[in-house]
Amino acid sequence: MRGVDIRRRPAFYRVMAEDYSKTTHGIRVSVRSFYLEDQSRPEESHFVWAYRVTIANESPRTVQLLRRTWRITDARGRTQHVHGAGVVGEQPLLEPGESFEYTSGTPLETPSGFMVGLYHMVDPASGETFDVSIPAFSLDSPHQAGGVH
Repeated sequence: MRGVDIRRRPAFYRVMAEDYSKTTHGIRVSVRSFYLEDQSRPEESHFVWAYRVTIANESPRTVQLLRRTWRITDARGRTQHVHGAGVVGEQPLLEPGESFEYTSGTPLETPSGFMVGLYHMVDPASGETFDVSIPAFSLDSPHQAGGVH
């Protein structure tokens, strides 16, 4: 996502206590978000999060992630849609029992929000395409008024 440096280890980040997980078509997607204090500027309405995603193939078939679709909503209800090929520049091929983990991030103009999405996958053996749900997860920070998410 734009404006987030996820390559460097943040001097301070706040781990959200909860993992969000959902299984669709035998593919389990788990997400954990992190508020990045060192990249956020609350006085300028700039709040930044990283999120770590694990995609586990618990099905009996090989699958490949082709594209992603995200819906990112801030605390004011403003929504942005993000579409793109693969994740972090890759289109991972997952054999049964394999998993793929990546970290990405997003900025918002409000101190909280949430994200939800889909991975668009293919079974290379059959050519069948299908969608895998990314569970809704909250983007919380110590600057929000209350725990709404």
